Amino acid sequence: MHKDIVVRQLPNFINGDFVETGDTFDVLYPVTGEVTAQAHRAGQAEVDAAVAAARAALTGPWGGLAQAERSSMMRAIADGIVKRFDDFLEAEVLDTGKPKAVASHVDIPRGGANFATFADIVKDHPTEAFRLDTPDGAGALNYGVRRPRGVIGVISPWNLPLLLMTWKVGPALACGNTVVVKPSEVTPSTATLLGEVMNEVGVPAGVFNVVHGFGETGAMITSHPDVDGITFTGETGTGSIILKAVAPTLKASSMEMGGKNAGIVFEDADLDLAVAELGRSCFLNTGQVCLGTERVYVHESIFDTVASRLVDYAKNELRYGYPDDPSTNFGPVVSDEHRDKVLSYYKLAEQEGATVLHGGGAPVFGDERDGGSWVEPTIWTGLAHDSRVATEEIFGPAVALIPFRDEDEVVRLANDTRYGLAATFFSTDVSRVHRVAPRLEAGIVWVNSWFLRDLRTAFGGMKQSGIGREGGVHGLEFYTEMTNVCVKIGT
Repeated sequence: MHKDIVVRQLPNFINGDFVETGDTFDVLYPVTGEVTAQAHRAGQAEVDAAVAAARAALTGPWGGLAQAERSSMMRAIADGIVKRFDDFLEAEVLDTGKPKAVASHVDIPRGGANFATFADIVKDHPTEAFRLDTPDGAGALNYGVRRPRGVIGVISPWNLPLLLMTWKVGPALACGNTVVVKPSEVTPSTATLLGEVMNEVGVPAGVFNVVHGFGETGAMITSHPDVDGITFTGETGTGSIILKAVAPTLKASSMEMGGKNAGIVFEDADLDLAVAELGRSCFLNTGQVCLGTERVYVHESIFDTVASRLVDYAKNELRYGYPDDPSTNFGPVVSDEHRDKVLSYYKLAEQEGATVLHGGGAPVFGDERDGGSWVEPTIWTGLAHDSRVATEEIFGPAVALIPFRDEDEVVRLANDTRYGLAATFFSTDVSRVHRVAPRLEAGIVWVNSWFLRDLRTAFGGMKQSGIGREGGVHGLEFYTEMTNVCVKIGT
């Protein structure tokens, strides 16, 4: 049992104030199933108030800040997260059940970095300028001016709650926008806590707002006439619903959606490196990573070796336990609902003829963890490339191993999917590296590595994995509007 659990109240954060409602819902601790918090559900009145506050802040103190001042505020927010590191870590662990050893090295540091990084990117990024020669010889000067898009609706997921929420809020605020955030109803705590940091560092009221709820609350934001853009990370089907909702008002949309990411192990790969990186990409965060690997194509000459070594990784490197134990690196999935989805694919895999090399069910602990949302890390062989398990996103700690014969075949197999978010492959042949990487239909391709991220680079997917790119200057296309100013030069 998590020590000293006290049920917390999670109000909405609107115009700098914490707003309770008469309608609450429980937030559960996935390790044991205990109630750890009650979130206050926002209705139309709360959403309207949040949007109105965000709209007013655009032309209030926030809109009047120079870019250097706004960037300084971004760094203050980053410092505020670091100052309250332990509070954010505790909130994230209670919502997600993930080990502290993982969250303290990934989720919380990135939560702060997303503000600090974009503070510098926006401050230092130049706009374009062109000199035009006109027929009369006078000439003209064209230059670009970027302005905030306006009120941004941020709809963020439950797998990396703080990291992925701030990945959107950071650049949005750095560009001068204001935001209304709807965190997942499963993991609402760190978004609420960030409201406290905003007040502590002096962010003007209305710049950052949080409303809690389920899909209907998100729909109130996406359809709101005073919201200028929607940025979303989540499942592809939900993204499609959002795009339909924003169509009547032609809101700008940035969508990072699902993936069924491929890994490839060529016959010349460094197998020690490949197995270690694939172990992370298949099982980190209990497989609940949009960039994770759910299908791995292994050259037939080394297939049995790689399969055996990946099973050894799952048996010996993944350690179940309570989040406070520093040796724990494998936790539950986020909810009973998601556990049941993952387990349904475990059952389907056997129906589709899979050989289960490891896992395939739910662990039994004989203690209070049996009330939590646990599944086993699972490795299959024997699945057809076009089976449902090998083509549909599971978003759990499960991987299908499939053999291949040659380079052209594996590129075709890797690209034969409706998704296109990420891929990773392993080879020591430099020519092959530069030959294969551009052929893979994915927004991010890692070579001899995985999840090695530079926040200045483009992030996003192809096909049904998303629309648009975030990261570095690429996000400016969504978070700002560009005006071209043309000045004729007199003769």
